[in-house]
Amino acid sequence: MAVVVTKFGGTSVGTTERIRAVAERLIARRQAGDSVVAVVSAMGHVTDELVDLARQLCSDPPEREMDMLLSTGEQVSIALLAMAIHAQGHQAISFTGPQVGIVTDAVHSKAKITAVRAERVKEALEQGKIVIVAGFQGTTPDGQITTLGRGGSDTTAVAIAAGVGADVCEIYTDVDGVYTADPRIVAGARKIDSISYEEMLEMAASGAGVLQMRAVEFARNHGVVIHCRSSFSDAPGTIVKEADETMEQAIISGVTHDTSEAKLTIRDVPDHPGVAATVFGRLAENNVNVDMIIQNVSEDGTTDISFTAPKDDLSRAKRVLAELVDELGAREWLVDESIAKVSLVGAGMKTHPGIAAGMFKTLADASVNIDLISTSPIRISCVISADQVATAVQALHRAFGLEDGLPVEVRLASGEEV
Repeated sequence: MAVVVTKFGGTSVGTTERIRAVAERLIARRQAGDSVVAVVSAMGHVTDELVDLARQLCSDPPEREMDMLLSTGEQVSIALLAMAIHAQGHQAISFTGPQVGIVTDAVHSKAKITAVRAERVKEALEQGKIVIVAGFQGTTPDGQITTLGRGGSDTTAVAIAAGVGADVCEIYTDVDGVYTADPRIVAGARKIDSISYEEMLEMAASGAGVLQMRAVEFARNHGVVIHCRSSFSDAPGTIVKEADETMEQAIISGVTHDTSEAKLTIRDVPDHPGVAATVFGRLAENNVNVDMIIQNVSEDGTTDISFTAPKDDLSRAKRVLAELVDELGAREWLVDESIAKVSLVGAGMKTHPGIAAGMFKTLADASVNIDLISTSPIRISCVISADQVATAVQALHRAFGLEDGLPVEVRLASGEEV
């Protein structure tokens, strides 16, 4: 008998018919002998609707009250799913995040899990019940309700899986796994059967929306195997686990893109020690997540500092930059929301020089201009204009031979062939 934690997103529980279908799937797993936990998101667009309601009443709602509001969406889902299971003659019990011991820090709207006390889940499983847990939410040590940010239900599921020692954490979505590129943009994108935590982390960080980055990081840290699969079929999906010799070592595993960030620039900043520390320290204090950073070569004692950050953090970032321009004696600050990030990810690039050159040449041949560049040992990211995303992703996917059945030869700028 296996212990299985499953997670169902808003699309999977968007209607009463789909809730019944999820209930049937969970009952089938229980009847097969597994102990089953289901972590559930809010139905459909409920979270967006709650945000809209809040904005109608307050242009800048307090984050604590937003957490109180948004946490109610998942409570509706878990209660309805438990009812659907009871209606079919089986035992189920629903719990909120705080009830099952999801403890977080005190950063409202994007809290991080600090502990999981899963005793109530274990007790209910021992009683033979199907356990339904609200995703996306937790509580601080002093009892304040928090939410984990968008996609936080993935993190809840992995945390519960770690807490109960689950054999696998199944993340059910409206797609059947992780693809080499977004199938909506690249018709020839193919599903990846298995991928390492390291590669999945880079793909999630650079725009692959199938799994949340924090969930993958939590899984890696606690050795939780993730199976990403479709809510609407029984077909196998993508396994995310520690790299081993059975996994395909592709040079490039996928091409990802992200249009959720903006570029911010501080112009003519006095170039002296401590300026960068002041800028990014102040942003960190205001919970602004910074991604790519570039500082120009100093001219006449001043420099430009540019960075990218999530559009969700823009209001805080703008407030910080407005203060810093005067404080540092800079000329001005600018925001560009019409950018996108396109990335190549693959563990194989560690041992294949010339990948960056091949990426830059491919984009140049497609008339795509590069604004910023960032790298890691297994990822290369470029910031480009948002209106060129499809062109860039399609060109890179084709050039690096990722389309199934299309053995495309890649000729790097150096003349080396991959």
